Amino acid sequence: MNIGNVELRHGLLLAPLAGFTDLAFRTVCAELGAEYAVSEMISAKAVMMNNKKTLGLAKTAALPTAIQLFGAEEDAVAYAAEFFSQGGLPTGEVAAIDLNMGCPMHKIVSNGEGSALLCDLKKAEKVISAAVKASKLPVTVKIRSGWDDTCINAPDAARVAEAAGAAAITVHARTRAQFYTGAADHRITEQVVRAVKIPVIGNGDIKSVGDVQRLRDMGCAAVMIGRGAVGDPWIFSRIIAAMEGREYAEPTVRERVELALRQLRMSVEDKGEHVAVPEARKHLAAYVSGFPGAAAARAGINSLTRVEDIARLLLNAAKEAEQPRI
Repeated sequence: MNIGNVELRHGLLLAPLAGFTDLAFRTVCAELGAEYAVSEMISAKAVMMNNKKTLGLAKTAALPTAIQLFGAEEDAVAYAAEFFSQGGLPTGEVAAIDLNMGCPMHKIVSNGEGSALLCDLKKAEKVISAAVKASKLPVTVKIRSGWDDTCINAPDAARVAEAAGAAAITVHARTRAQFYTGAADHRITEQVVRAVKIPVIGNGDIKSVGDVQRLRDMGCAAVMIGRGAVGDPWIFSRIIAAMEGREYAEPTVRERVELALRQLRMSVEDKGEHVAVPEARKHLAAYVSGFPGAAAARAGINSLTRVEDIARLLLNAAKEAEQPRI
């Protein structure tokens, strides 16, 4: 699959996750095989107002990165799309503009943004068209299956996006009502594939090469992995090895901890310790999940505020976890 000038050999993308897919995490995923990433969602209105904190979310990692915008006002979305596509971001290359029509959070949908646009496809078409006209880069769109079980309209939304000029569609195969619970229903993804001619990217409950292959068999051009990569960015290298028929050695406990700490230190370099440590706790807890002593390690992570104290705790926990059990 290609998005603009970006060729995706394996079709493995890192999904945008608010509060998770910061620069450090995207960098780690790139090192382990992610070929493309989408930033945390960024308010188009805040870009218009030159909000520095908002612009900080748009830093790009060492892999092709799309900037994801949310908004329901055409002028704001057009401004932000033009801003990022014309080099408004000083921290690296932008591969595409991605429009969010999937966020389920109340504070977003109450403003008619995110997945609320699935309930107003005329408005959605205007927003997408405004971004396409303003952007010098490809514009992609991320949608959900629909609003709830009574309104499954992803194929219609995809047709609207295609008609408005979108270059690709990502389908998170859950409704807004599901949020992140229940199972993704990729029968809807397959319906979207049949509804449009542009590439479709499957998203939701992708945990193995088997999940990837099922979506490929449905006609998806690529897949987008989100929560499956949190605490386990090796998911990308594991899937690539399986695709290529290679043996794959799972990381040791020590290797998991060392990568977690490297990600933490990159985040500290980017944001400062007082911001990075609290934000990184959810990542660190996911990295240590499943090995002996994980509960105690998580409790320590949540009580410590200095990187070196966290490093000491986790390295000791790794040493304990790798001790032979009698």
